[in-house]
Amino acid sequence: MASIDPSQDDVGIHVTPYPVIEPGHTFGSVTDKISSLTLKRRTPLGWFIGFGISFAFANILLFAIAYLVLTGIGVWGNNIPVGWAFDIINFVWWIGIGHAGTLISAILLLLRQSWRTSINRFAEAMTLFAVSCAAIFPLFHTGRPWLAIYWLFPYPNTMNIWPNFRSPLMWDVFAVSTYATVSALFWYVGLIPDFATLRDRAQSKPFKIAYGILSMGWRGSARHWARYEKLYLLLAALATPLVLSVHTIVSFDFAVGIIPGWHATIFPPYFVAGAIYAGFAMVLTLTIPLRKFYGLEDFITMRHLRNSAKVMLATGLIVAYGYMMEAFTAWYSASEYEGFMMKNRIYGGPYWWAYWLLISCNVLIPQVLWMKRARHSTVVLWIISLVVGVGMWLERFVIIVTSLHRDFLPSSWAMYRPTIIDFATLFGTIGMFVMLLFLFIRFLPVISIFEMRTILPQAEVKEEEA
Repeated sequence: MASIDPSQDDVGIHVTPYPVIEPGHTFGSVTDKISSLTLKRRTPLGWFIGFGISFAFANILLFAIAYLVLTGIGVWGNNIPVGWAFDIINFVWWIGIGHAGTLISAILLLLRQSWRTSINRFAEAMTLFAVSCAAIFPLFHTGRPWLAIYWLFPYPNTMNIWPNFRSPLMWDVFAVSTYATVSALFWYVGLIPDFATLRDRAQSKPFKIAYGILSMGWRGSARHWARYEKLYLLLAALATPLVLSVHTIVSFDFAVGIIPGWHATIFPPYFVAGAIYAGFAMVLTLTIPLRKFYGLEDFITMRHLRNSAKVMLATGLIVAYGYMMEAFTAWYSASEYEGFMMKNRIYGGPYWWAYWLLISCNVLIPQVLWMKRARHSTVVLWIISLVVGVGMWLERFVIIVTSLHRDFLPSSWAMYRPTIIDFATLFGTIGMFVMLLFLFIRFLPVISIFEMRTILPQAEVKEEEA
C-alpha cells in the first residue's frame, strides 16, 4: 500500500493535517511557555537591539512631524494637481494592514476555526498599532491640528456649521474611529484572563499590581467565564461587519469622485480584498521571525503559516481580477479620459514602472504559492509577504498619483516627487509600529494562554466528561 504524506494539503485526501499545537503539551507547559516570555527577569539582548532600531526610526517620525508643524505642509511633495499624495497613500496602506487582525479574531472565531488561536492576539495588536499609524497622516495633513480640531468639530448651535455628511471623508472618521474602538475592546477583553494569570505568577510587586488592575478582579469563576464568553462573542459579531465596511468606506474616498481611474464600482470589494491581502502579508512578515527568535514553533506551526499563505493566494487573485476590471472598464466605457488615464498608467506615462512593479509584486510573484514546497518554506513565505507589502503600497501610489498628476486641464499637469520629509514620515511610522510591537511582546502575552489551553486534547477530554 502506498504511503500517504501526513502533511498533504493539495487536492486529495487529508489524513493527518498539521496540528494547531504540537503534541506533548499540557495546561501547565502552555502557561509556563507563554507567560515566561513576559515575566522573564532579563530582557534578551536581541530585544534591546530591535527596540533601539525601531525607536530611532520613531524619533525620525517625531522630527519630521515637528518640522512639518513649524514649517507647514509645503515641506511635503504635495502640489497641484496631486493634492493627495504620501499622506493618503500611507493612510490607506496602514488601514489595510490592520484588517487581518479583525478578520482573524472575529470572523474566524465565529466560524470556529481553531488555527486562529496562536496568531489572533498578535494580529489584534497589529491592528491597533496600524490604525494609530494611519491616523497620523490625515491629522497632520490639515496643517495645524490644534486649529483644525477646533474648526472641523461641528458646533451647530454656536457657529451654525454642520459637517458635510455626504462627504466620504466624514464617513472615514466614523468608520475608522468605530473600527479602532471595537478592535481595542475586543483585544482588551481577550487579555483579561491572561492578565489574571500573569498577576498570579508575577514575582515583581509592581508587575503584580499592574496586572491585577488590568485583570479587573478576574477570579475564573463560572459566572466570570459565562459573562466573558457572551461579551467576547458579542464583540466578534460587532467587529465582523467592520471588516467589510471600513475599507469599503475608505474606497469611497475615490469611487465617488469624478477623476478618471477613481469612480469605479469595483473599488469597494477590490479594496477589501486588498486590505486582507496586505494584512495577512504583514502577519506573516512579523510572525515568522517571532516564532523563530522566541522558539514558538510548537504553538505557531506550519498549519498557521500554510493557511495564511492560502488566504493570501485567494485574496491576491481577487486583487488581480480588480486590476483586470479597471483596464476592461476603461476600454469598455469608450471614454476618452478613462482610456487616456489607463494608457498613461500602463505604458504611456512617466509612472509606468510603478504599475508594472506592483503587478509583479501583487500578481506574478505570489503565484509561487501555488507550489506546495513554497507554502511549506518559511523563507519563501517571508520573502513573498515582504514583496506583497511593498506591492500594496505601490498600488495606492499608482491609484492616487497616476490619476491626479495629469488632470483634465493639460496646463495643470505636474510631476509628483516625494520629499525627504515624506519618506521620513513613512519610515518613521514603520519604526513606531515596530516599536509598539516590541513593547507588546515584552510586557503582554503575545499568544492567548487560555485559548491555547482550550485546544489541547486534555481540554476536549474534560469537556466530554462534563
